[in-house]
Amino acid sequence: MTGVPVPYEVIRTARESADTVTLTLAPAGQEVLPPFAPGRFAMVYAPGVGEIPVSVSRVDRRTVVHTVRAVGAVSAALCRLGPGAQVGLRGPFGTGWELERAAGGDVVVVAGGIGLAPLRPLLLEALAAPGTYGRLHLLVGARTPEDLLYAGELRAWATAHGPLRCAVTVDRPSPGWTGHVGVVTTLLNDAAFDPPNTTAYVCGPEVMIRATARDLVHRGLPADRIRVSLERNMRCATATCGHCQLGGVLVCRDGPVIGWDRAESLLLIREL
Repeated sequence: MTGVPVPYEVIRTARESADTVTLTLAPAGQEVLPPFAPGRFAMVYAPGVGEIPVSVSRVDRRTVVHTVRAVGAVSAALCRLGPGAQVGLRGPFGTGWELERAAGGDVVVVAGGIGLAPLRPLLLEALAAPGTYGRLHLLVGARTPEDLLYAGELRAWATAHGPLRCAVTVDRPSPGWTGHVGVVTTLLNDAAFDPPNTTAYVCGPEVMIRATARDLVHRGLPADRIRVSLERNMRCATATCGHCQLGGVLVCRDGPVIGWDRAESLLLIREL
């Protein structure tokens, strides 16, 4: 669905950090968007302000869940919404994480900052299919402990018994922080996986994506088994305006998720 935004209503909000909110949206009328796959995105319209692309942060049958960080006029307006407010949604758009690629092997999920949001539904999908994958690693990095998303879920994942191994690090510790300090790539040193039989999923700032993907390749992962999510300023989401062109790729159509074998050369192009 690519045309007029479909009205959705905010039914729940959750404050993740000082500048980040998770919005749970439900159809405001009879019209409902098709299901979203993990990694795909919607164009979210804040009435009277504008429209931005936002990946889904949870996949449910009827609701659409977005985690939004206030970094511009539209995202700030979305973060101010409360239950009962309405937004417009178009979508789903783009490519997904394609977790089925990892069946039978180990899975490494690496998230930096807000990058955990689009990776969350991938992780939940993997956890809902025990026995389908081998070892499952979630490595999360944030600027400070206060910037960590889904703090309750992270604590549960970090202490759970089972296939998931969750490790968290921050760049700048706060008083009382007893966890790891350093960039997220340092967590790879303690992650045990079989490189030729591992699929990795990476999302975060571009500098973090480049560093993580290169470390994974150095560990022996084939570049085409590293899936990364690109971010460019998308306007139409229908591959019409060309605003999100990156080399020969239109991110709204050919991405945001692509293999590192394609993304490595593209990320040499400075983000506009």
